[in-house]
Amino acid sequence: MTPVLSVDGLTKRFGGLNALDNVSLEVAAGEFVAVLGPSGSGKSTLFRCITRLTEPDAGSIEIDRVAFESLKGRALRKARGRIGVVFQQFNLVRRKTALANVMTGALPRLPLWRIASGFYPENLAARAGTALASVGLASQRDQRADTLSGGQQQRVAIARALMQESRVLLADEPVASLDPQTARMVLGMMREMAKSKGLAILCTLHQPELAAEFADRILLMQSGRLRAFDAAEQAVP
Repeated sequence: MTPVLSVDGLTKRFGGLNALDNVSLEVAAGEFVAVLGPSGSGKSTLFRCITRLTEPDAGSIEIDRVAFESLKGRALRKARGRIGVVFQQFNLVRRKTALANVMTGALPRLPLWRIASGFYPENLAARAGTALASVGLASQRDQRADTLSGGQQQRVAIARALMQESRVLLADEPVASLDPQTARMVLGMMREMAKSKGLAILCTLHQPELAAEFADRILLMQSGRLRAFDAAEQAVP
């Protein structure tokens, strides 16, 4: 399969520390790839370099065969719309409704004058409603984010990422703050979305058992290096 996300030789140094050491990976459309590793192993740095929130020192990043690492300015902002990101802490505006939070996922694709004026396209709310329905929250669209459960808030965050019409979804410890039952529900939904929507999903996790249950492939990151994970290995601390 042709990869949607391709990373080759990604390297990032902080002083004398190699946070990323010649990291290479590929994720195809419809594939759910999990990255395991202890805190400080480089997982978050990997995500920040892929999105160019942190500039890598070396290596290449391609999304749909577009060289991402060389883009600047407006071209970079536009290209970031190809990458949806889901965080551990949801990052919702607590006083806004679920629908309003999801609509913010479309902001990178809107002209600045629309954002400044608050005058959004008429179909935006309809699209946001469809995204909420796809994560099973159609009836919660008008609830404030701070009245939703943790699992519901994470699903709102996923719906917000879908509003970007992204080809790649990066999920950084998306279930770390959820109970085991809710974590399995969220990961199962993400895996189904990868298959049904053709998303390329790269997800960092601490729990090998969840990675084994839901991921198509598992990678292990240790001291900035990435390698395939053998299911027979001991759990990562």
